[in-house]
Amino acid sequence: MALSNAQYDAIMRRYERTQFHNRQLHLERLETVYKRIPEFQEIEASISSLCVAQGKKLLLGDTDALSEMKVRLHALSDQKKKLLTENGFAEDYLDPIYDCPLCQDTGYRGNVKCQCFEQRIIDFLYRQSNLSDMLEKENFSTLSYEYYEGADLDRFRRATEFSKKFVQDFKLDYQNIFFYGTVGTGNSFLSNCIAIELLDLGHSVIYFSAGALFDLLAKATFDARSKDELTGLSGDLAGCELLIIDDLGTELTNAFVASSLFSILNERHLARRATIISTNLSLEELRDRYSDRIFSRISSNFKLFKLSGKDIRMFKKRIAHRK
Repeated sequence: MALSNAQYDAIMRRYERTQFHNRQLHLERLETVYKRIPEFQEIEASISSLCVAQGKKLLLGDTDALSEMKVRLHALSDQKKKLLTENGFAEDYLDPIYDCPLCQDTGYRGNVKCQCFEQRIIDFLYRQSNLSDMLEKENFSTLSYEYYEGADLDRFRRATEFSKKFVQDFKLDYQNIFFYGTVGTGNSFLSNCIAIELLDLGHSVIYFSAGALFDLLAKATFDARSKDELTGLSGDLAGCELLIIDDLGTELTNAFVASSLFSILNERHLARRATIISTNLSLEELRDRYSDRIFSRISSNFKLFKLSGKDIRMFKKRIAHRK
């Protein structure tokens, strides 16, 4: 699963905080038991003394010292459990505390990432993607063909089938997608469907609406105090496995936007990093609004899908108002 060093370190710091929190909780429990059951602490002192004494015997050649120690430790352990239960505690009240018993909050089982680590990666990527809220409603499981008919249906089916294949071949084949067409016909929806599938597989996906992306880039570029922010943003835009730019054309287009867009597309193409763009512009409008080199880069390096039909979002709203 693709993580930068900074992202990996951020996850490991969460494990360190978890370990610290659970150690503190264990110490608090131990203090509670010591206060309520003075004999308990005496038994623990006896265990320490026993281990030291039997260790000395072993060093002096007493071959029975180890087996004798095991028997006596078992008896003392039973006494501790009995004291706990007699005073209203569970037998395992003082056992080590772990959020994940499988890896004991280290993130690894041997040299292999624990399943909790894998889930933390996915959770981290979801937060980074800017898509968490949207993807609950917009994914392949909620996709429906019932709002399309005729040529509109054929177009949507082809785009959907390619989107699923795009996910299937993601690790094997470098591809880009350009969804365009009228408002509310599924451009953004299919982008989100692809995003959730890849996020669940642990790939790094970043989503931006075009307006938000170029506003953020402008702020980071022209504000001297935002150099670090620009470096981080540029690194994310260049390094994520899938970048989604939604609603291209809704931003205030100018020379800075055109230059930034070309730079992003060029860097990602050279690095063979996938990009999905959705827009309500026609190809003619795209050519007129942006530079010829941007139009050329998109038309030659992206798989183009035109979607058409009625505005599904408005259609759903009208139906909801009737109910």
